[in-house]
Amino acid sequence: MKLNGNIISGDFDQVNNEFMLEKVKQFTTESALNEKQLNALYEYLNKNTGVTDGLILTLYDQMLVHLSQEDISQFLQDLNEVKSLYH
Repeated sequence: MKLNGNIISGDFDQVNNEFMLEKVKQFTTESALNEKQLNALYEYLNKNTGVTDGLILTLYDQMLVHLSQEDISQFLQDLNEVKSLYH
């Protein structure tokens, strides 16, 4: 199932029960997130929603992506949609 959220996009693989993350903001990536990894990311973002300067997300351990407070909120909404797909 294809997801085109506000911050992320990707495809949910029902056979392997993982989300194939393809894009974060305007950056292209290829990452497979199992349910545990997605929940950990969700909890981290949720705990840091009040950070006034936002957060820095690292892709490929080298590409830095700034997430504003609004980005974090939208990211959490996108992740909530993905969370509902896991079985």
